Amino acid sequence: MSKLIEHLKSFNRKERFILLREVLGPQTFQLDKCFREKLEGKIGSIVPDDAFVAMDYHLDWLQIAMWFRKKDEMPQDKKIPMCCRNESMLIEGTQEDIDLLIAFDDPEKTDIVHLVLVEAKGDTPWKNDQLNSKARRLSRIFGSETVPKDVTPYFVMMSPSEPKKIRVDTWPCWMKRSHLELPLPERLLKFTRSDECGENSKNGGKRKVYRNFMIKKVKKSG
Repeated sequence: MSKLIEHLKSFNRKERFILLREVLGPQTFQLDKCFREKLEGKIGSIVPDDAFVAMDYHLDWLQIAMWFRKKDEMPQDKKIPMCCRNESMLIEGTQEDIDLLIAFDDPEKTDIVHLVLVEAKGDTPWKNDQLNSKARRLSRIFGSETVPKDVTPYFVMMSPSEPKKIRVDTWPCWMKRSHLELPLPERLLKFTRSDECGENSKNGGKRKVYRNFMIKKVKKSG
């Protein structure tokens, strides 16, 4: 296992991840074969079934793990040297994260790590401001025109339908848009407030229920 993946694991302090592993078992975050095949078709690389998987992974953790991969020792309970501050602001102290992180060693080139960053939307729309913010941060972590020789990053968007009107002109070259379908469960419902005409309204006195990604209205009550 590469140093980078060891560091990614050591910084993975997300409570939800730890909770799900405890209640659902250690295989909870093992990639499904069907998903691996779909992902391989997008990134052009074989994804092993034992790839490291983490959810809601903070970009601060990702950047500091990238920094520590250059060191000869694992990080211990000590302060990071002040010189780190010169490396594109390692710690921003924000909650900005990536929905799913997948990391694995290249099966042929043992000195290369593949990092797949998955951003997902199910019921909410894609927003350029949010995506551009992550693009700027990821550009500082991996580079814009070129990336580190020992790391190959990918950015994958997952949603029920192909995202539209996404501005990618300021994104790093390696972050070219790649989309995978995120199927929603059948008969998935959403309950929301509406006005007298059935339009969404925070101050509306009516209620309505939609099915599957707010496509079809199935019920309306006063």
